[in-house]
Formats: sequence, C-alpha cells, structure tokens
Amino acid sequence: MAACSEPEESRSFSGALFRRSRKRRARPELLVNAVFRPLAHVVVLALVPLRVSPPLVVAANALAGLAAVVAVAGGQLVTGALLLQLKTVLDNADGQLARASGRTSVLGRYLDTEADLVVNVAVFTALAYETGSLLLALASLVALTLVLSADFNEEVLHRRARGEAVETEPSAASEGPVARALAAAYRVVFGPQDRALQGIASRRLERILARVRELERRERATLAYHDDLTSTVLANFGLSTQLTVLGACLVVGRPALYLWLALACAGFLPLLQLRRERAARRALEPS
Repeated sequence: MAACSEPEESRSFSGALFRRSRKRRARPELLVNAVFRPLAHVVVLALVPLRVSPPLVVAANALAGLAAVVAVAGGQLVTGALLLQLKTVLDNADGQLARASGRTSVLGRYLDTEADLVVNVAVFTALAYETGSLLLALASLVALTLVLSADFNEEVLHRRARGEAVETEPSAASEGPVARALAAAYRVVFGPQDRALQGIASRRLERILARVRELERRERATLAYHDDLTSTVLANFGLSTQLTVLGACLVVGRPALYLWLALACAGFLPLLQLRRERAARRALEPS
C-alpha cells in the first residue's frame, strides 16, 4: 500500500505546485498554456528540491537566448531555433519557480524584463546580420517592443477596469542596490512607453465617455473597451509565441519572413483599437 500511495502523493504535490505557480493573467497566451508552461513545470519540479534561486534561472534563459544569437549570426539557423525554444521554456520556468517556491522578488521581476529586452535586441541584431536588412530588422524590433508593451499595458488596464489592484512598478527600496538599479533602469527604458500607451488608451476612452454622466453606462462602456477579445489577441502576440514563430521561420530558412510578421502584428494594433472603440460606443446605446 505504501508503494502505491507514494506515486499518488507525488502527483498530488506536483499538481499543487503547478496550480501555485500559475501566473494570473486577464486572458491566456494559448501556446504558453498548451506547451511551455507544462515543459517549464518539469524544470520547476527538478529545481525546487535544489532550492535554485529564480534569478539564476533568469540568467540561464538569457544565456540560452544569447547562445541562439551566436548560432543565428553563424548561419546555424536550426540550432538557433532550438535554443530560442529552450530560452522560452526557461523564461516561463523562472516565474513559475518563484511563485511555486514563494520566492517572488522585485529583483527577479525587473531582471526578467530587462534580460528579455537585451536578448531581443541581440536577436534582431543577428537577424539583421543574417538577412542583410538592417532597417527592416530595426523596424521589426521597434514593432515587437510596441506589441509587447501594448500587451503588458492592456493587461494592467483590463484588470483595473474590473476593480483589481495592479502594481506595475513595485518598489525595490527594500531589496538592495542591484534591485534598485534595475528598477531605475526600468523607469528610464519602459516607464515612458508604459505611461504613453496607458495615457493614449485612457484618453481615447474618455473621449467616448465625455458626455456620459450615468455611472452604469460608463462602467458598461469601459468594460466593453477593455474587453476579453482585445486582451486575448494581445496576449497571443506575447513573447513566447513570437519566439516560437521566429523559430519556425529559422527552421525553414526564412528569417526575413519573421521580420515582416512582427511588423504585421504592430500593424494590427490600430485595427484592434478601432474595434474596441466601436464596441464601447455600442455599449452606450440604449438596449
């Protein structure tokens, strides 16, 4: 009986850990839920007993990303594609490990964001070298950064519209000089674009609500504006999905194709904005 109960207890522990490691999101990134989160959970199960620090996993995912950059720049596109998927698994594992082990930290939060930015810049530099298209690669990097920022900031606004407290820039004052330095870098690099994107979204909504005084109608239009479809589309333009698509383009030997796809994602944002503004106006119409 003891031998039979041991695997059952192990499965129970694994299931509890899996649930505890879930990142709260307004809408899921489907590829993460279907592929990368389960793969990352295997990594987490191996690392929890070893008490590996989550920031070390962030460093490992950054190293995997930079190794992919070297491979792509050297023309080893398939190797680069595989390393990018390893980077994505580890990128999901660091947050899951932090939540599962109760070791979330401001240091880890800022380190993860800024490591991703460094790797993204390096990846697009390698793509520029491989494709010979510097301007296209630069435009695509800007486009991807805009798409990822739009995803992050709509997640914040979506949850705020539903009365949820969201801390976008947690204080690093109690976590030492490294965390404070990373927080300062975040404010310089990401702070302006976060304020700009949230400001644009809020002003567009306020224009729609300018002459509306009834609280119920305002709330209904706000929820229609920050709706599930907008959050779902943006979530599925997320970094894990982007790197999977890039990996597929590398495997088939078409790295330039991904650069155009990144631009297409950014080009979709104005259409998404127009759709949700229309949805907010419809919500104000008499039923």
